Amino acid sequence: MNSKSHRKTLRRPNSKVRYAVVGLGWIAQSAVLPGFANARANSELVALVSDDPVKLRKLGRKYGASVLTGYDGYDALLTSGEIDAVYIALPNHLHQPYTLRAAAAGIHVLCEKPMALDEDECKDMIQACEKYDVRLMIAYRLHFERANLRTIEAIARGRIGEPRAFVSEFAENVQSPNIRLEAEMGGGTLYDIGIYCINAARALFRAEPEEVVAFTANSGAKKFDEVDEMTGAMLRFPGDRLATFTASFGASKFGGFRVLGTKATLELTNAYAIGEDKRLCIGKGRPRTFGAGDQFGPEIVYFSNCVRTRKQPEPDGREGLADVRVIRALLKSAETRGVVRLGEFEKRTRPTTRQEIEKPKAEEPELVHTSEPSKG
Repeated sequence: MNSKSHRKTLRRPNSKVRYAVVGLGWIAQSAVLPGFANARANSELVALVSDDPVKLRKLGRKYGASVLTGYDGYDALLTSGEIDAVYIALPNHLHQPYTLRAAAAGIHVLCEKPMALDEDECKDMIQACEKYDVRLMIAYRLHFERANLRTIEAIARGRIGEPRAFVSEFAENVQSPNIRLEAEMGGGTLYDIGIYCINAARALFRAEPEEVVAFTANSGAKKFDEVDEMTGAMLRFPGDRLATFTASFGASKFGGFRVLGTKATLELTNAYAIGEDKRLCIGKGRPRTFGAGDQFGPEIVYFSNCVRTRKQPEPDGREGLADVRVIRALLKSAETRGVVRLGEFEKRTRPTTRQEIEKPKAEEPELVHTSEPSKG
């Protein structure tokens, strides 16, 4: 089936978007696959791609996927006529090549973050999807989640005055062996968890940083032979606003941020968490708790709507590129121990409450040949 006939089938107003999930590691098993239960109105899980036959057999049976293939069958799957879109949940260094192959076959791409390892790879992905007229979305699950979107809205409405500073910490005690600890696969704190802090600061300030500085630290533990244990960073935004964060693979689990405004301070606890309640405090006002819900079903629902209506998604490829360019600048700063200036970058779209989609918390599945990457 060529890309032209593929696009024609998606113009049927009531057709479901048929997905293949590519890669069956922890994030796919713990969140992506269960999320399809909350996306069944417009999405259908049809295929699984993995080189682990046990994963394919057990997960295919559990989730009703009718097409099971190894990575060597990926290209044949793309042209088989069985699927309309892929959810790429592979290690970071494989995001770009698997996206390019899907785009060339006329298949839409929902890709896990970080989008890729550098700016050139991101641009290749954007250009390929534009060339073949397929939708490309980066899986920023928090762009559809109520707690984070209502926090963005509160700041936009002036609840804390002018936002002047953003402060965040995100830590996990990552256990070895794990691809997050392998440099060649795109591991390291910035690509894996620091990206959440960067993305939050950009969304809350509704701007792009102008210059950055970063320092890395390492306890000397064997598991940190290839990547940093911890990175501390500062980003200067237009209007002399500052964002600082620390991302750590060697500390107890924590994730949250504060925004200091001219009138009040805002704080969101568990800001980046999956499957946990979140608590928003604004000044001396009464705290608001947001119950845990599914974050992956909503992004699948949203992307399928974009595919069916031919709408450009937010977060698109430029959103992914925006974060990767900051990560690359921070890595350069840490290496040179100096300030790195960023060039101008236009970003027209930002997450808003119009994207909010609520779905009930998905089941906690039994994992197959994989494990949670961190402990508390």
